[in-house]
Amino acid sequence: MKKVELIDLSKSYDKQVDVISNMNVTIEPGEFFVLVGPSGCGKSTLLRMIAGLEDITSGTLKIGDVVVNNLPPSKRDLSMVFQNYALYPHLTVHQNITFGLSVKKVKKELRNLRSSEVAEMLGLTEFLHRKPRELSGGQRQRVALARAIVSEAPICLMDEPLSNLDAKLRAQMRSEIRRIQRQLGITMIYVTHDQVEAMTMGDRIMIVHEGKIQQVGKPIDIYNCPANPFVATFIGAPPMNLGSLSMEPNTARLKIEDHFILQLPIEEAMKVPNKNLMIGIRPEHIKPATIDMPENEKFHVEVTNVEILGNETVFSFQLGNNEWKAKWNGQWHIENGDSIPICLSVGSICIFDGETGELIRKPSEVGSFVIQKEVLL
Repeated sequence: MKKVELIDLSKSYDKQVDVISNMNVTIEPGEFFVLVGPSGCGKSTLLRMIAGLEDITSGTLKIGDVVVNNLPPSKRDLSMVFQNYALYPHLTVHQNITFGLSVKKVKKELRNLRSSEVAEMLGLTEFLHRKPRELSGGQRQRVALARAIVSEAPICLMDEPLSNLDAKLRAQMRSEIRRIQRQLGITMIYVTHDQVEAMTMGDRIMIVHEGKIQQVGKPIDIYNCPANPFVATFIGAPPMNLGSLSMEPNTARLKIEDHFILQLPIEEAMKVPNKNLMIGIRPEHIKPATIDMPENEKFHVEVTNVEILGNETVFSFQLGNNEWKAKWNGQWHIENGDSIPICLSVGSICIFDGETGELIRKPSEVGSFVIQKEVLL
């Protein structure tokens, strides 16, 4: 297993606009590390730089203890799985899997042994003599994955490998790839624009936007405490609700979009600057108000859209210039135009600097949404 270090790594074309700007991150040995961001943010370019398929404009790239800036891809001791599978149509599955080993002059007996082991691991044994055109999309993806694994490289790069598959097959392949990575103990760097893939697969994820790192951390930590409004709205479905926020310095009361009023503890209010602020709250943290609640703790909103998903109900309402969403467990018989009483807890909100986007206050009740495994013991 090897670690990968990016030290002030940058990439620009024609020495004008940086598509990758001063990235600093260390990917630990044996880690499943996910690069996630919208299309055009630079994540695939970064992966190609690690692979040696793109030149590095400035900075240092280390694999293990070796600086590899000028090493060709064949000398970097890694494998790669592409978005479009990149299989040879005239070769069988077995020949596709062992192609790299053939180029390296690995003995035929060893090639066959490794191919059989990997095919059994990925459920490809019965397809070894078929051509790629005779396989489904999921089977072709397994062949591409087998070709990467059979090389026994300590680092595997994956560039949106599941984007061509349907939703059910993507979910199946997510767990398959994660299981294999754990089993082999390799370092995996995985690029995706799908935040669900990032949340469910990564040991750590790095969110990239416009060529810059927005946040690096464990998926659940990023979900609970996003570093800025971009991360808050990119991670989570539905995304975090955002709105303008003002605070009365003397009373520590928070006013959301000139509508809702929440009371912030005085000791916390002292840490919040009296400036342009922004509030963020996850849809599942907007709760239904109960009959016995005091009226000053309830907020009535008019429903603008309803999505009943079977196990949960998502509805929208207008708040100032923004459309907010609430997500409640179960099936709620709510219709457009209904006036619904809701309540917000000050402990579940994020507060951002309205100008810089910096997270000023983390939710203080995150622990109350986490169920410890001890309850099952």
